[in-house]
Amino acid sequence: MSAKLMEYFNRQPRLGVLGTASKDGIVDVAVMGSLQMIDEKTITAAFARGRTFANLQENPNAVYMIMNQGSEILDWKGIRVYLRMREYVTSGPQLESYKSQVAKVVGEQAAEMVHVMVTFDLTEVRPLIDLGQGWEKSI
Repeated sequence: MSAKLMEYFNRQPRLGVLGTASKDGIVDVAVMGSLQMIDEKTITAAFARGRTFANLQENPNAVYMIMNQGSEILDWKGIRVYLRMREYVTSGPQLESYKSQVAKVVGEQAAEMVHVMVTFDLTEVRPLIDLGQGWEKSI
């Protein structure tokens, strides 16, 4: 992957949606802003207790979709980033440091909702609308 992908992935503000599925194939989708690309192959995220993390514990695969509105549907920009959960922590200094940062930015109540920090491996990147152009031309 490239520095261009990291810059696009981490740009704020953005609309990002994370899709997961349980082991039985029951899908969930959630608007997420906490995902961060920390190197060209690694994504981190923080989640509350809920379906997203429950699904990841049963099925480590997910997809994160970032969208930027265009004037017409074919003018929309964005990417689909395919992920596989590598590990997670529900306690410790990494989680506490993150919660402290969240408290400063959006408040204590939001920080208290954070239950887990997840590390994903990036497995594939595709354009939002795939016409064979490659993700690089879709951002």
